[in-house]
Amino acid sequence: MMLAQDVDQFSYAPMVTDDIDAVFALETAVYPHPWTRGNFVDSLASGYSGWVLRAPDGALAGYFLLMKVVDEGHLLNVAVAADYQRQGVGHYLLDKVSECARGFALDSILLEVRPSNLRALKVYARYGYQEIGRRKAYYPAHNGQREDAIVMRLPL
Repeated sequence: MMLAQDVDQFSYAPMVTDDIDAVFALETAVYPHPWTRGNFVDSLASGYSGWVLRAPDGALAGYFLLMKVVDEGHLLNVAVAADYQRQGVGHYLLDKVSECARGFALDSILLEVRPSNLRALKVYARYGYQEIGRRKAYYPAHNGQREDAIVMRLPL
């Protein structure tokens, strides 16, 4: 994996308002039904833990947002730029999500993922997340349809 050997050259930092344009651009590039720019603004304003990972040239390689809910973390959003996919960046970010959650003394992390997002499902399962349920018609889908969400949990 490319990142494993070059991770020291990447910068990992808290997400700030100045990052939102780049985060939103990455979001719209990788997701067919992206969050709005306002979702990111609201998440930071609400005090959620947002982090960005930048390549040595300053390009945004990925990000995540984690919300604390009592003793659990809710991974609200995570994305890896297309140029950095399949290079260990997703795994690195999941490591950082877990590290962040442990820093908050959380017991577990929950996330939702589309059943159609086979790549993400595989990454989460390989990382140790397990399916614990489904949310019916949770996500917007094509042609005004809705798609379920698979709820996954990682105990810490």
